Amino acid sequence: MASLALSILASSLIFIIFKLYTRFKVNTLFAIVTNYFVASSVGLMRYKGETSFFDVPEKPWFFGTFILGILFIVVFNLMAMASQKVGVAVTSVATKMSFVIPVVFGILLYNEELSSIKVIGILLALAAVYFAALKESTIKFKKSALILPALVFLGSGIIDASLKYIQEIHIKEEDYPLFSATVFASAAFIGLLITVFKAAEFKAKYNINTLIGGIALGVVNYFSIYFLLKALQNETLNSSSVFTINNVAIVMFTTLLGIILFEEKISPKNWGGIALAVTSIILVAFG
Repeated sequence: MASLALSILASSLIFIIFKLYTRFKVNTLFAIVTNYFVASSVGLMRYKGETSFFDVPEKPWFFGTFILGILFIVVFNLMAMASQKVGVAVTSVATKMSFVIPVVFGILLYNEELSSIKVIGILLALAAVYFAALKESTIKFKKSALILPALVFLGSGIIDASLKYIQEIHIKEEDYPLFSATVFASAAFIGLLITVFKAAEFKAKYNINTLIGGIALGVVNYFSIYFLLKALQNETLNSSSVFTINNVAIVMFTTLLGIILFEEKISPKNWGGIALAVTSIILVAFG
């Protein structure tokens, strides 16, 4: 449970760091690219085994890390586009509701059993995510634009399900730091290619705040993945329970941090969502 709690904390801090980017005028794209290089470096520093650069492609999980690296970049850009076109609230709901995909994945592929109480908890979790992320919006958008949140939903869910599959089939625990480092290195490489095409903008907008923001995000980002992999080893909770608790707790915790740190206004519907989140976590964890 400690690993799950640390994963929730690290993932929540990611949202806080993103919130601070606006205040300190950090260039988000360049900070994201920096973050992947930093996260990869942290993983390499924490890896205690002996391996060379040329040995990594021979690892059974290498191809999976390359795919995940691409997904990280693609899904992030989809999230940015969706936030701009249909609003942050809709995009947030799509991202967090994606935990349904790894839950279904765990049931179908690993025959994970769900008690009736846990099923009720997962259904309440869906409602909790929706109400906790609900914001009043005046943004008007075409129905065709909903394809972006749909892609965010699918992409985020596929990332979580892929992490579970690779963790279950291919990775030894001692390889977690190296695996995480390789995932982030793949994302960094893709991000670097994007930066090359924006070389002129890069020189103009890369500053000390962007560097610091990228480093902070990279450290937190690494541990969010590392502790999630550790949490998936929990003998008490199956993967469907882990993903449900992880996503719902992140929504609840970031909402509370928003109130405390940024004095964000919370509607009665948001408070209802938080109450449902607490209830769903209790049902899923102890059901």
